[in-house]
Amino acid sequence: MNARKIPDIIIGRLPVYLRALQRMADMGLKTTSSQELGEHVGISAAQIRKDISQFGEFGKQGTGYSIEYLIDKLREILKVNRIWHVVVVGAGDMGHALANYQGFRDRGFHIVAIFDKDKDKVGEKIGAFRVEDAETMVERIRELGVKVAMMTVPATAAQAVADQLAQAGVKAILNYAPISLNVPGGVKVQYIDPSTHLQRMTYYL
Repeated sequence: MNARKIPDIIIGRLPVYLRALQRMADMGLKTTSSQELGEHVGISAAQIRKDISQFGEFGKQGTGYSIEYLIDKLREILKVNRIWHVVVVGAGDMGHALANYQGFRDRGFHIVAIFDKDKDKVGEKIGAFRVEDAETMVERIRELGVKVAMMTVPATAAQAVADQLAQAGVKAILNYAPISLNVPGGVKVQYIDPSTHLQRMTYYL
């Protein structure tokens, strides 16, 4: 299977399915159907079957999907059947929230360091972390072997930080700054801009 041939919109729905399946498993359910899963996530049964079939046949006609098996397969496809070490860049309000959030580890991510260039913040304790100096970031990320970063810096600093992350060997950046980044081929960026999502929602109000 070549992940590059799968449309990104389908990859984006897989974590939604995984989260719903994990909730079902927590409720003690053993099997589900595309219809039932669709009711949980607000996506049609036909779309779910089409999405999942891109990666193989994981269900049986008439009996549906084994929840545990499908969870395992989706975790394998999304490569979260292992722990990914993550760094946070930016120790402002959002950086604090991310560093303190307990839900990442359950989903395959473990924050290992947080950086900031503000000398007043360096050394500050955030949960289990001490803020490290951004001047040491490239070297530290290489030392830690980290491939994933979450970036919560101002838009004016975002491109320079992204350049440093790419230089350090980071291959996936979750960007909270409201700016598009230029990154080398092989580096994947996902954008999270709450105001954009709010504007998208208010269209429907």
